[in-house]
Amino acid sequence: MKIVIPGGTGQVGGILRRALSQQGHEVVVLSRRPTALEPGIRHVRWDGRTVGDWAAEIDGADAVINLAGRTVNCRYTDEHRAEMMDSRVDSTQAVGQAIERAERPPRVWLQTSTATIYEHTYGPAHGEDGRIGGGEEAAPASWAFSVEIAQRWEAAQQQADTPRTRRVALRSALVMSPDRGGVFDILLRMARLGVGGPVAGGRQYVSWIHEHDFVRAVELLLTRDDIEGPVNLASPFPVPQRELMKVLRNGRIGLPATRLMAEMGAFVLRSETELLLKSRRVVPARLLEEGFVFDHPTWPDAAADLVRRHRTRTGMHAAVVGVDP
Repeated sequence: MKIVIPGGTGQVGGILRRALSQQGHEVVVLSRRPTALEPGIRHVRWDGRTVGDWAAEIDGADAVINLAGRTVNCRYTDEHRAEMMDSRVDSTQAVGQAIERAERPPRVWLQTSTATIYEHTYGPAHGEDGRIGGGEEAAPASWAFSVEIAQRWEAAQQQADTPRTRRVALRSALVMSPDRGGVFDILLRMARLGVGGPVAGGRQYVSWIHEHDFVRAVELLLTRDDIEGPVNLASPFPVPQRELMKVLRNGRIGLPATRLMAEMGAFVLRSETELLLKSRRVVPARLLEEGFVFDHPTWPDAAADLVRRHRTRTGMHAAVVGVDP
């Protein structure tokens, strides 16, 4: 297939573009600042807002996987809020307009979304019919903005006039991979430094998915013509934050952090406590209904695989630069 990936230069984009290219697909990445990527992957410039020459790549393509959007790992200032919202909504609308105008529109449009769309909860897990919004125990009002982003993001795809293109919203949990600078890399570093203990008690749930299962789920959604609408990309077994970090510590001491300490740390790191404190308990109901079998369904198994591969990666890097891994 020819697959166009707007916003395909980030961590998740790297996972997908490499995997799809290795399987023999023609992969085209759209970004605002094209640079050299892996051999065989073309990189085309777009502005993420308006339909331009890049739309020719979509006309005749088999699939579009839109991953574009500013990182949410920042302080939620008015400026950053506008950038987070606009980069998602504008890019989705631009992709929709390009598909609308195409003489040969793609068969499928996978649009990234987020598992953060569901309410904050310590109770039953959310399938795709789960409750949208703030959640139990008086979730902070500031958390409503992330839900609003997700809702407007998905609405931009739903409102596009693309009758010949199947549309799927990827409500993705944290994608865990051993890549440098990714979520798993950061969590493992915290565990090894002894600061990976429970945060605010640690009972908030973390929804996650191993990169291998993420790719396999995307492949399923690219080819199954009968699946449309929102699909949760998450392991069937979300875990409390304290359990997630306990597995990574592997017997090491992990200093706990109070909510106040988390707020202070987030301020220093120019981030938001929602990323640490919101309980995201999400399960892949639709994938399971379709018979999808996870290769890494449980966190201890997934973490063991990721740690092993992380050591291999860092060991190779250390050998190149001449230091001990």
